[in-house]
Amino acid sequence: MTVSTGNICRSPMAEFMIRTALKDAGITDVSIESTGISDGEAGQPIDPRAAAILQSHGINAEDHVARALEPEALEGLDLLLAMDLDHHAALSAMLPTDESAPRPALRMMRSFDTVLAASAPAPADQGIYDPWFGDSADFRLCWQMVHAAIPGVLDYVRAHTMPQRGN
Repeated sequence: MTVSTGNICRSPMAEFMIRTALKDAGITDVSIESTGISDGEAGQPIDPRAAAILQSHGINAEDHVARALEPEALEGLDLLLAMDLDHHAALSAMLPTDESAPRPALRMMRSFDTVLAASAPAPADQGIYDPWFGDSADFRLCWQMVHAAIPGVLDYVRAHTMPQRGN
């Protein structure tokens, strides 16, 4: 299974958080990466504030380099995780329109947060705002939002990969 997370500062955090959770859960045959919907940050390292939050949880993200999602890369993806409604719309527009073509599932990251999804089932209410314009507290809040969704992401991955492995 290949998973791609949404955009800018949030997605590297989500990438490294999910990658760590997958490893901790013993799920090894899943590839995860973060990409942007634009190339505005391409080539840049992770935001130092995001790196600091991750490091405070024992996750090293110093090797991250931002890159844009190329439409042809969608072919190999199983799941796209959008961080906000703008990203969801942009990613949706990139998906193949031919119904017979393989398409990755497109979900809002917070749709996997069972508490939030129960009270706010619409994608418009499931966004994670970009902490870029804020301070460290905004990055901590972003961490909390992504963290709350990770158990649901792991359940989804298990449900969609375990049967394929014969388990």
